[in-house]
Amino acid sequence: QVHLVESGGGFVQAGGSLRLSCAASGRTFSDAVMGWFRQSQTKEREYVACISRGGSSTDYSDSVKRRFTISRDNAANMVYLEMNNLKPEDTAVYYCAATFRGGVIYTLEELYESWGQGTQVTVSS
Repeated sequence: QVHLVESGGGFVQAGGSLRLSCAASGRTFSDAVMGWFRQSQTKEREYVACISRGGSSTDYSDSVKRRFTISRDNAANMVYLEMNNLKPEDTAVYYCAATFRGGVIYTLEELYESWGQGTQVTVSS
């Protein structure tokens, strides 16, 4: 298990940008595949992005591809989600998650073992 704390959420107008951060503590961070998920008031929690242990592989949902960028700093035990050209439909609570399974990329939330408390992102039209 690893303890995760998200930050950086807020209120932004459509077309704007936000950068979410997730600080990790506990198990060796560089051993974890990290993901971002989100949940809006009208939808179940959905996958957003994932990054491999060393950061060389990334994956995105179709809805955020080419607008969001996931990155990590293993020396600082941090993972980030840079969000550009935000849309009202991006409004949600954003969660970071960690898994210590042996693969490279994981898109299913049930495969993640540790979750943060979430940070709210609100995009106005």
